[in-house]
Amino acid sequence: MNETPEPPKNAGPHLELPADLEPVYSNLVRISHSPAELVFDFARMLPDQPSAKVLARLLMSPIGAKLFLRALGENLSRYEAAFGQINLPGEPSLANDLFGFIQPPEKPPEG
Repeated sequence: MNETPEPPKNAGPHLELPADLEPVYSNLVRISHSPAELVFDFARMLPDQPSAKVLARLLMSPIGAKLFLRALGENLSRYEAAFGQINLPGEPSLANDLFGFIQPPEKPPEG
């Protein structure tokens, strides 16, 4: 029996990736908007470089952007459930909870 498996429900449309598609790493995004669309400029900032080069620009409708936000939140929740909490810079960490963060003494004002 050679039965083709049925795709899972709610899997979304089938996406075809071009053979020459290259992944883009971005560590910076600028988001702007008009009444009709949101614009995402994905860039990569490298050390000792005066500016970041925009590598991709995505445009989305406000509804599409809100659905993307929902999907991203759901996927980040599943990621953290599988791999642990993502700590952002400036947020408390386990090391800070266990050992405390020691602030260097402030310099007295000159005068």
